[in-house]
Amino acid sequence: MKARKAILRTFGAAAGASALAWFAIAGGVTGVSAADTSSMKAVADEGPGYAIEDFAYPNADKILAERHITLKRGDGHILLADCGSATDLLEVWGRKNEKTCFSVTGTSGYLTLEIPAVYFIQGNSYNTQVEMSAGAEEKTFEVKKNDWTPVGESADAQGRDFMLMEIRTAK
Repeated sequence: MKARKAILRTFGAAAGASALAWFAIAGGVTGVSAADTSSMKAVADEGPGYAIEDFAYPNADKILAERHITLKRGDGHILLADCGSATDLLEVWGRKNEKTCFSVTGTSGYLTLEIPAVYFIQGNSYNTQVEMSAGAEEKTFEVKKNDWTPVGESADAQGRDFMLMEIRTAK
């Protein structure tokens, strides 16, 4: 009998608390005019803005000014690096910039850029493909893993300057 009374008291207290909570929520806020609620609703309906990733290379303007390299877009898996700062770097050799290095991470990556007069690339442990152009002509070169690959003028019968336009990597 005592257990039954305890259960009924607990149930009654829970029902009372539920009713109070419902009245507080449903009864709403008192003393707020219709104009006030419409302004609150408009702010709530707007919601946060959208973040849109454009894949633009960070600090590209500064890098262009300091190193004369145009870094355009990428997925973040091929990054400009200080040569000698790590092992397994991709080295791009050109007439105007001499040596430019890139670190590569992840299972695949891409970077669009412009480095003029590139003639050699030393590969790293990734399968690497580069797109280059000389005027209107475009060429694709497969870069040898962990070895030197002649590209651009050193692979061109006419010895023309080629601009490095894109790097793609895969494990």
